[in-house]
Amino acid sequence: MTAPARRSATRTLAALATAVVLSLTAVHASTAAPRTAGAVGQAGPTAERLDGTLPDGATWIADVPEDWNGTLLVFSHGFGVTVAQNAPSEAVRLRLLDEGYALAGSSYDTSETLWALESAERDQIATIDAVTAEIGEPTRTLSIGQSMGGLVNARLARSGAGGIDGALGLCGLVAGANDLHTYQLDAEYTIARLLLPDTDVKLVDFASRAEAAATVRQLTTAVATAQKTPGGRARIALAAAFLNLPAWAPGKERPAADDWAGKQEQQYDWLARGVLDLVVGGRYDIEKALGGNNSGNRGIDYARVLAASQHAPLVGALYREAGLSLRSDLRALTAGATITADPAAVAAGERTSSAGQGLAVPLLDIHTTADDLVPVEQENRFADRVRASGDGPLLRQAYVERQGHCTFTTAETVAALHAVEHRLDTGRWGTAATPRALQAAAVALGLDGAAYVPYHPAELTIGRRP
Repeated sequence: MTAPARRSATRTLAALATAVVLSLTAVHASTAAPRTAGAVGQAGPTAERLDGTLPDGATWIADVPEDWNGTLLVFSHGFGVTVAQNAPSEAVRLRLLDEGYALAGSSYDTSETLWALESAERDQIATIDAVTAEIGEPTRTLSIGQSMGGLVNARLARSGAGGIDGALGLCGLVAGANDLHTYQLDAEYTIARLLLPDTDVKLVDFASRAEAAATVRQLTTAVATAQKTPGGRARIALAAAFLNLPAWAPGKERPAADDWAGKQEQQYDWLARGVLDLVVGGRYDIEKALGGNNSGNRGIDYARVLAASQHAPLVGALYREAGLSLRSDLRALTAGATITADPAAVAAGERTSSAGQGLAVPLLDIHTTADDLVPVEQENRFADRVRASGDGPLLRQAYVERQGHCTFTTAETVAALHAVEHRLDTGRWGTAATPRALQAAAVALGLDGAAYVPYHPAELTIGRRP
């Protein structure tokens, strides 16, 4: 089937399946606000703003420039956002409008939970249909997704639904919800077991945001207290290893390979910035979406889990300096591991919130090398699954040497999008998605700099569950 035919057939089926009854609000022309100094450099383009509401209550928006180049970009936003977005940042939105792209995106249905994976794909496809009904059939439709939206994006790339021709993932949560909660639980459990041994700390099956917030306070206070002693710092490093937490924090120089104290201090810096608040708070919404706890640790040998971590030398060095027995702590963790997952929630996570089982269209994922919320090691996990499906040639991954979650420059984002278009134009990736080519393309844009580097992530630290 040709691309136009596939696109038309897919949209027809999607329209029938979802019974999309659009509730278009007033369509009006608007002029984008001027860029701030140092962003992209010129006044914003004139674009028509479209918006509407989908049957499940999700809203959508689209910006269509006067000189539309025929390509429609649909953007999938990250966790915690409750309004429609059509670009990862305002600077990127303005630049893409300058280049003639039409931009669209939905809010997803977040009425029940912020983890909207049950509705996100459906709402993004319905948004494509709604926009197409207004502006006509695009010559090409591309998907872009950021953070949780990177998982939505990977699922769209897996199915090709909505007539998607290619996809770009930005710091995507591509290992999926089950893996996410598994290694996060290992870290939370380590803090609770080793730093709060006589305290009852609820780690799963949160009934409310208040329960999750209480756990955040307990764990955060314990970490802050432990950081004051050598033994506490060693145990924090152990939890950070299970969390796949980078040892390079924002605003800091990267520690030397054998600077154990410096590495631990920067891991603690991430924790002090509120990582646990986001990790534990997010668990409430994901559990609510999946109908229960989707992670457990019963039967896990924590010595084996640590042995596979890139941070094992750091942990070992700090334990030796503190005069603590790492072996004893790991045995205690293994002996006390009694949390079991709800099989129905695990199945729901696999059904709604997983990716990598295959690709229908080319996908380029880019990731920062020191990401605290979605560790770059997730890309390894995802790539293994894509290769196992036989679709490895459709996937490319590239890395930006920078701290933080989704901290890409406009130039890095736009250059990556152009690399996806090169793959679609030529039928092959060639060198377009290599670090050197992406760096050169991003710098040539003359925008806000770039830091693409050759990089290969370590394996995700996650124990195999029985």
